[in-house]
Amino acid sequence: MIKRDDLLNRDFSGNKARKLYHFLKGDFPSVKRVISHGSSQSNAMYSLSVLAKMRNWEFIYYTKHLSSYLKNNPQGNYKAALQNGMKLIVDEHFEKERLRDLPQDTLFIDEGAAVKEAKEGIKLLAREIEDQYRGEELEVFLPSGTGTTALYLQKYLDFRVYTTPCVGDRSYLFKQFAKLESDKSSYPVIIDTKRKYHFGKLYKELYEMWLELKASTKIEFDLLYDPVGWIAIFENLERFTKPILYIHQGGLLGNETMIKRYQRRGWHEDIRER
Repeated sequence: MIKRDDLLNRDFSGNKARKLYHFLKGDFPSVKRVISHGSSQSNAMYSLSVLAKMRNWEFIYYTKHLSSYLKNNPQGNYKAALQNGMKLIVDEHFEKERLRDLPQDTLFIDEGAAVKEAKEGIKLLAREIEDQYRGEELEVFLPSGTGTTALYLQKYLDFRVYTTPCVGDRSYLFKQFAKLESDKSSYPVIIDTKRKYHFGKLYKELYEMWLELKASTKIEFDLLYDPVGWIAIFENLERFTKPILYIHQGGLLGNETMIKRYQRRGWHEDIRER
């Protein structure tokens, strides 16, 4: 089964909408701007640009690297965030510690929206799942970047939550969990893929998985996280003892850039037939 969180809203969907719910619905009368940081094609960057636009806040975003290709050919999350008014600062020496003492009218949201406030929106997601599948038995799966969604989902769900690391390894995920929650009993179960996939790097089997999912389910998934997630499921099927609910976390805007990268490799839509 698939939880279509990618359909929450055309502009504000998936796990980032859940993680930023607190900042969308909360009362912040003195806030005039929001600052964050991360990669130049981050899903969180785009979602923050939408949040800032909706709240009429200035949005300043720091990144350590912006490729000349992307700068000259804006696309995907980067292009959309710029269109929403994002002010981008490229600083290869950026360290977030420099942003500790910000004025009261400035809100800092850590990379990937990995913040304690994320629990509010993720708790709502947990309630939706509990209400929809009350009395049933299932296990929940979602791939992880910072692991924030998986962590808080397990905290508020009675169902067992599984995840796989897509950005770092399992030790990275445990460190991210520990930053937000000290109670290890509420941590989700981490499963690994047989092969280590370096985040953002092109792999033929990931593209093949994405195409197969699109053909078999008629659903478009994200190209960075979801193929790794589905491979993790298929390689660890013996770990699951109940029906699986897969959380579709959105992030589809970044597919434009990823597809072009794969196509420049010569891996086109007919890859499975070849």
